[in-house]
Amino acid sequence: MSGSERGKVMAKYAEVVERHADELAALESLDAGKPLAAARAVDVGECVGILRYFAGAADKIHGETLKMSRQLQGYTLREPLGVAGLIVPWNFPAIMFFSKVSPALAAGCTVVVKPAEQTPLSALFLAHLSKQAGVPDGVINVVTGFGPTAGAAISSHMDVDVVAFTGSTEVGRLIMEASAKSNLKPVALELGGKSPFIVFDDADLDKAVELAIGGNFFNKGEACVAGSRVFVQEGIYDRFEQKLADTMKSWVVGDPFDPRVNQGPQVDKAQYERVLGYIEQGKAEGATVLTGGNPCGKKGYYIEPTIFTNVKDDMVIAREEIFGPVMCLMKFKTVEEAIERANGTRYGLAAGLVTRDIDVANRMARSIRAGVVWVNCYFAMDRSCPFGGRKMSGFGKDDSMHALDKFLAVKSVVTPVHGSPWF
Repeated sequence: MSGSERGKVMAKYAEVVERHADELAALESLDAGKPLAAARAVDVGECVGILRYFAGAADKIHGETLKMSRQLQGYTLREPLGVAGLIVPWNFPAIMFFSKVSPALAAGCTVVVKPAEQTPLSALFLAHLSKQAGVPDGVINVVTGFGPTAGAAISSHMDVDVVAFTGSTEVGRLIMEASAKSNLKPVALELGGKSPFIVFDDADLDKAVELAIGGNFFNKGEACVAGSRVFVQEGIYDRFEQKLADTMKSWVVGDPFDPRVNQGPQVDKAQYERVLGYIEQGKAEGATVLTGGNPCGKKGYYIEPTIFTNVKDDMVIAREEIFGPVMCLMKFKTVEEAIERANGTRYGLAAGLVTRDIDVANRMARSIRAGVVWVNCYFAMDRSCPFGGRKMSGFGKDDSMHALDKFLAVKSVVTPVHGSPWF
């Protein structure tokens, strides 16, 4: 199909998804434990928005005319790579489905999607809806299964031309290894994070606490960009800690279909036990529990939102991605110290800071080695804004026109020009 034809089908697909918003939100809640209201307001709306954005991009993929150094005429084409293997995570199943599928379709690729084994329902439902929207057979294919089998098959397949993956750094390494041992397919990886959230003395206290809570505990802490290392400047630290503890008293953990609930269950038993293991590790290392620190209730995979104080940078809870409702609260003195400690991680996915000083904001934004820096906001993600990490948080971008790059090959075309009056 031409780009404009692809765009029309994708726009129709967005309409169909929007009509089935309630079913999709319910599936996300059942499968991943998300509060239903958040799934309906945030996840489904973002799915539709991403799809419409890339529907509009499908007919805007252009090459360049080249200014050659001798009597040659050159131009480039941007061509679809072919079959894209897309391996998506369990924390935002529907959003990540469209973050990968939408730019691939806009570029002209066909896709084989492997949803996480914990949360396959939305991908299967979305594939069903694609048929209703008129997406041709064989364009969107969903293969359920486990990582070591289905995921490995995609990563090592000689007829898969590119793999895009969101998940853990450990699995990202395996995908790169499979690519190297098969057909050297290009790989795009959006991996883990241990993001800093930095609050300066001049910050609006209420706003800073609100952002810290949302940045860490949204989606039960199951977010690669979670601002789980919270650094607060010493002049405001005591008031921040008290305000944080007081605010968390009204945080409700429970059934995600209850509209009063802020936090549902962890995705499965393995993740539940993993997070509790990190909490026990933090206690054993000498960190102080400010709030939480225990399972919540006697049934289900619920965990109290946990905030540790007296955390040192070399503690396991401050170094490793927990992927659960656990915050490390730490104190700092100077801008220089904040920069050094923010960068003192193997990850480089995201960072946030709160300050009224534009000079501090600019210096921090330029000094932190991360794919995105949010100033006086957090989780400020948008389909128009490139998203992806550095260091061991991976490479390649989701969202924005940059997301198309991983699904396109650049081809140069050159012909001689004889007797031309200009070059």
